[in-house]
Amino acid sequence: MKEEPEQMRTRYFVPLLLLLVAVGLLATGGQAAASTIPPLLRCEAQGPVEPLDAHTLYMPRQVSVCGNPVVRAIPFQDAWAFSGHNDVMSRSFRYWDAAGSIPVACAKCHSSIGYLDFLGADGSAPGVVDRPSPLGTTVDCVACHNHVTLTKTSVTFPSGITIADLGDESRCMECHQGRQSGPQVETYLAGRGLTNEPDRVDPAVTFLNIHYYAAAATQYGTMVKGGYEYPGKRYDSRYAHVEGYNTCYSCHDMHTLRINFAECATCHPGVNSSADVARIRMAGSLADYDGDGNTTEGIGEEIAGLQSLLYTAIRRYAEQVSGKPIVYDPETHPYFFNDTNNNGQVDPGENTAANRYNAFTARLLKAAFNYQVSKKDPGTFVHGGKYIIQLLHDSIADLNTRINPPVNMANARRDDPGHFAGSMTAFRYWDSTGTVPGACSRCHTAEGVPFFLREGVNISAKPSNGLMCSTCHSDLRTWARYTVNQVTFPSGATVSLADRDNNLCLLCHQGRSSTVQVNTAIAGLPVDGVSAALRFLNIHYFSAGATLFGSEVRGIYQYEGLTYRGRFTHVPTYDSCVECHSTHALEVEFRECRTCHPNVNSPADLRNIRFPTSPSDYDGDGNTTEGIYYEGETMAAKLYDGIRLYAQQVAGRCIVYDANAFPYYFLDANCNGVKDPDETTAFNAWTPRLLRAAYNYQYWKKDPGGFAHNPKYLLQALYDSIFDLKQAVAIDTTGMVRP
Repeated sequence: MKEEPEQMRTRYFVPLLLLLVAVGLLATGGQAAASTIPPLLRCEAQGPVEPLDAHTLYMPRQVSVCGNPVVRAIPFQDAWAFSGHNDVMSRSFRYWDAAGSIPVACAKCHSSIGYLDFLGADGSAPGVVDRPSPLGTTVDCVACHNHVTLTKTSVTFPSGITIADLGDESRCMECHQGRQSGPQVETYLAGRGLTNEPDRVDPAVTFLNIHYYAAAATQYGTMVKGGYEYPGKRYDSRYAHVEGYNTCYSCHDMHTLRINFAECATCHPGVNSSADVARIRMAGSLADYDGDGNTTEGIGEEIAGLQSLLYTAIRRYAEQVSGKPIVYDPETHPYFFNDTNNNGQVDPGENTAANRYNAFTARLLKAAFNYQVSKKDPGTFVHGGKYIIQLLHDSIADLNTRINPPVNMANARRDDPGHFAGSMTAFRYWDSTGTVPGACSRCHTAEGVPFFLREGVNISAKPSNGLMCSTCHSDLRTWARYTVNQVTFPSGATVSLADRDNNLCLLCHQGRSSTVQVNTAIAGLPVDGVSAALRFLNIHYFSAGATLFGSEVRGIYQYEGLTYRGRFTHVPTYDSCVECHSTHALEVEFRECRTCHPNVNSPADLRNIRFPTSPSDYDGDGNTTEGIYYEGETMAAKLYDGIRLYAQQVAGRCIVYDANAFPYYFLDANCNGVKDPDETTAFNAWTPRLLRAAYNYQYWKKDPGGFAHNPKYLLQALYDSIFDLKQAVAIDTTGMVRP
């Protein structure tokens, strides 16, 4: 709709007048004296005026002083003038009209003068706002275009964490970061003495507000800790979009602030509006986060589902534990109010400061804070939806410990499938150092595989928030995958699967050690002699490719003089990685297994499979009908008993294994067979015989699908490890059979 002349004057000339005042203030350190008014603003005889440097000052065009144009053309003037940053009538700029000025706490982001004050661009100390700002200002050209922002590259968030090397988007993040954070919630509650009393009502506790449009806090996730992160939980890091669309201004026009939806449609066909963006669902997000059974709805809709569940939990807790019903109003500070008639609605008179909710506990405040975090960034689903999903999940789970009935989360999933699970150890292990070593970056960073295929090596890299589409796809328009003709394994063997697309999987799912590395480590050492030079060698995790190819790549430790099974071949059409596993969700396509294995109704049932071609009682327990997995489990348990016995009797020290803690084998100080909390010293009495057996035991543990990938190969290795230890200690192997 076309604006009326009065609206046009307001939109253009109010900012102009304020800009002129600002120029005068900047030029005089805040003292506007007649003698210091720039010549352009005084009617003196002068020649034609040249355009001003755009980085010095933007002013509305077609404005003249004494008949001479101040600026002949202003870049992006109309784009900015009609944007939210210049909406002079909006609440963002008019909220303080009655007060007469914009207070220090708000001026940085609600006034260009305040922003320049914070930057120190007005000659004041940087990093603080020194004084209130006058009314009527907006976020105008000089806010972003001045001598300080030209070199600004870092932002310190409310949590106290500084993100550096940002470049120009640091100008955006200085305001779009929120004003509270998870650590501030924790500090506030500690100050109220509620740290150890999470369910004690404190009427003096007031709601803490993240504030509005905290897009940067959403995007950077656990790196800046904008949400309240529950102890013991891991959270997603910075959400990384595709190259070229990974900054504020590559998705939002920096002057109009609008999103160019036509650009989104390149990878997301049919996207024409913000509502369409909320409905985007990509192959890396196939989990049912809100548990409603719908995995095709958009991430925005998943978040909305979780918000509804959390609000239910908040209201239930408030009534049952705090003793006062609560209601939420997203438009009115302080947002949470006493629901005086407990009808779940904000009735007239309820959303007043006098009726603020006054029965917060620590547990309730944390959940309410996260609820508000999820509500006040309307673009959460694209800025960092997985982080928000995790905050919502954990808030519900925490409240569920105290409400009856708990909110049903049985089918809701907190984290992504493994390749995209940015909160998992596989991607968060290096956060403390900020660097993923070259030895790990190929498989634990989003750019690792493309870099390796391009350069043939890997170098250290920054931690990633899981893998990305571009990790495997060389073209995000056609979804073409990188071509990998063959793969070299740690043993030096080079192999390939018939469908070469699967070779991409083998690049990482091959393990990091093999028979070759173990033999190199123990070369020349007495087989039962303890050596201080030996350390445990780890096959690493999910080495399915090495298991699949068996003796061809020698991933497991193969004892000299014995033969081992080679590549395991399954039935046609179910003989490669992506034929058995969902390409993106990674889950086993167990329903397909029913054709030959009719009793398979879940992934767990796969462990019960036993074919007539495997009639022997491999573990010697007398059961020849149990699944092949259970044959291996019994043999692995017997091997572990042998490892512990050998360590004590031959190596002279007790050993204990922990599958979840590096380096997995520890000194068992009290020899009780349990890894006690204080037993953190790595086992250090290795002999070659013990190292070989421990390596194979770890191999069984770290390929959880080994019983399907190449079962008899693994059973051979377990059997051989047991019988090798038996040469030094007594192990009962009655009835055991080597495949």
